[in-house]
Amino acid sequence: MALLPWDDIKTVFLDMDGTLLDLHYDNFFWLEHLPKRHAELVNGDPDVSRQHIIERTRERHGTLDWYSVDYWSNELNLDVPALKREVDHLIAIRPHVEDFLERLHRSGRRVVLVTNAHRKTLDIKMEITGIDRWFDALLVSHDFGLPKEVPEFWSRLNELESFDPAHTLFIDDNQQVLESAQQYGIRYLLTLLQPDSKQPQRTETTFSSILHFDEIMPELESVND
Repeated sequence: MALLPWDDIKTVFLDMDGTLLDLHYDNFFWLEHLPKRHAELVNGDPDVSRQHIIERTRERHGTLDWYSVDYWSNELNLDVPALKREVDHLIAIRPHVEDFLERLHRSGRRVVLVTNAHRKTLDIKMEITGIDRWFDALLVSHDFGLPKEVPEFWSRLNELESFDPAHTLFIDDNQQVLESAQQYGIRYLLTLLQPDSKQPQRTETTFSSILHFDEIMPELESVND
């Protein structure tokens, strides 16, 4: 894709899972590890537990409950945050992300993590990766009472962040979320071709896409202009 017009971008919003971090951890947790632990709890078959969890999560897709570890802890009678820590060695930063974040941090732009992940999940991932040091703020949709999929979310975010949509870049792997941001008026939108490193690259995306962040890296000489 063409280089971004960095001179026109004042605020950068970045998603976490599937954007900055490899989505493999989350997919493995929800499709493999959690069903295994659920099956142990009910003395059942992991495949049956997997299907049960898939069906239950599908019912809540696009809502805050879908992303809430507290909700699923109550629904499944399991300590989901504790189970997430059992496989936290799989949490991984995507290629070139740290260089990208460092350059943004040095550029003087407002750089904000905006995630649907629950705060407890965010805490685990920041503890493991340490990438929080590059951000001006870490915001979770639960604090706004709406997921990013809902256009009103961006209005509530703007009340806190006071950004100009015409000079804002937002990068996320979720098309529904990007459509919501587009509806609000955010001008620069990007998605990822391979959110999960263990899955094939996406061949078609509605929004402009990158494989890795080295494709859109701000040049050092443009930093702090």
